[in-house]
Amino acid sequence: MVVLSVPAEVTVILLDIEGTTTPIAFVKDILFPYIKENVKEYLQTHWEEEECQQDVSLLRKQAEEDCHLDGAVPIPAASENGADDSQLMIQAVVDNVCWQMSLDRKTTALKQLQGHMWRAAFTAGHVKAEFFEDVIPAVRKWREAGMKVYIYSSGSVEAQKLLFGHSTEGDILELVDGHFDTKIGHKVESESYRKIADSIGCSTNNILFLTDVTLEASAAEDADVHVAVVVRPGNAGLTDDEKTYYSLITSFSDLNLPSST
Repeated sequence: MVVLSVPAEVTVILLDIEGTTTPIAFVKDILFPYIKENVKEYLQTHWEEEECQQDVSLLRKQAEEDCHLDGAVPIPAASENGADDSQLMIQAVVDNVCWQMSLDRKTTALKQLQGHMWRAAFTAGHVKAEFFEDVIPAVRKWREAGMKVYIYSSGSVEAQKLLFGHSTEGDILELVDGHFDTKIGHKVESESYRKIADSIGCSTNNILFLTDVTLEASAAEDADVHVAVVVRPGNAGLTDDEKTYYSLITSFSDLNLPSST
């Protein structure tokens, strides 16, 4: 891969997580299976807590919106049947979560519950986040050069902070200036990137977005954001056209900052 010179107007580097900072295998083989394996126990343990009930309410609302989809799993409303009723509801939530995950959905309701479950796992030390070895040194270098670094992931802001707060390298939250998730908009919609620029207080052409997903790269480009597609082990392959069209990097160290040219 050729070293990529970062345009002089770039003052913000916006990072995807899965397949960009963090191996897809960590997310697919550790984080997501943890949810499926532990969601029932988690719900049974936390069912009476307000946060858990808020999560269930959001999932129920999403289930109502999904009722027209093939295989959709409804979540019944609470009745007066007490413990028996709660066990039926818990199973419905478990089934709904597993159905959504089987379709790799990114609904805010699903992400919120996952974020709360991962919080419990990370804070208990059951899980530590993995980053590609080039990521943390590069981010430190960017910040030393005066760059701002933000995260934009389909995972909730809370889940993002857990990853950076409980990594194999310790707490590295200090390296990140801010976090965005799908509450600001979906990653394949160009308007989301305009909203992010507004939130940061910069122009879209002041941002360089690093992602492994070309649909996201295209949406960002449509908003006049600079993009580079990150090629990592385990990521989906790119077409010949995509390889030709996009600037590609295999490591964050492939980026040459304006101040170092």
